Amino acid sequence: MSSEQIITDTQDDLADLRLASIINGREVPRFITVEGPIGVGKTTLTKRMAQSFNYELLLERAEENPFLANFYKNRRQNALATQLFFLFQRAAQIQDMRQHDLFSPVRVADFLIEKDQLFAKLNLDDNEYQLYQQVYQQLTIDAPKPDLVIYLQAPVDTLMDRIARRGVSIERSIDREYIELLNQAYSEFFLYYEDAPLLIVNCADIDFISNTDDYHALLDYMLNVRAGRHYFNPTIFS
Repeated sequence: MSSEQIITDTQDDLADLRLASIINGREVPRFITVEGPIGVGKTTLTKRMAQSFNYELLLERAEENPFLANFYKNRRQNALATQLFFLFQRAAQIQDMRQHDLFSPVRVADFLIEKDQLFAKLNLDDNEYQLYQQVYQQLTIDAPKPDLVIYLQAPVDTLMDRIARRGVSIERSIDREYIELLNQAYSEFFLYYEDAPLLIVNCADIDFISNTDDYHALLDYMLNVRAGRHYFNPTIFS
C-alpha cells in the first residue's frame, strides 16, 4: 500500500470517528428536508446526510421532466407543462412515501412540496396559475411535515459559477435573470416559513464534498436545533 493511500485511509478513519462522536447519544430528526435554489448544493448535502445517518433518500428527479430543457431555453412558452409535470411527480412521490409510513422510516429529502407553489407563482401567468391551482386542489397531497428544514442560500454569482462548473447540458441555457428571481423567491418564501424548525445555512463558502470540517460543523450545529429559526454561517465557526 502506498504512503498516499495510507494517509487517505487514516484521514477517512479520523473523519468517521469524528462523525460518530458528533452523533453519539444525540437525537437526529427523523425527517429532514434540504431546500434551496439550483446550484446551491442541496442534493449533494442530502445524499451525504443520508449516508451519514443511514437514512432513506428521497430526491427530486428533475432529469425525468421532459419539458425542463426547453423551459430553460424559453421559460414563458414551456412553464405550464414543466410545472404540471413536477406537480404530478412530487404528488406521486409523497403518495408512495405515505404508503411506506407504516414502517416508520427515517428519511432525508431534497425538496418541499410547498416549494411547488413558489415555482408556479414565479413562472406562470395569471391564467396558467389559475389552472395550476385547480389541478393542485384536485390532488390529494398530504405531505408529512419535516422535523427539520435546512434552507441553503448563496449569492447569485456563486450559484451561476456552480451551475457552470458542474456542466449539466440542459442547464447551459439558464440565464442570470432567472437565478436572481429564483433566489429572491426562495428568500421571501423562507422569510415567512413556520411549518417546521428551520436552519438557514450561508453556504457561499462551504463545500459539502471536499471540506469535511465544514460538513461536520454543520451536523454538530444542526443536531442542537429543536424549534424555531436558526442560522449557520461556517465562516463564523472557522
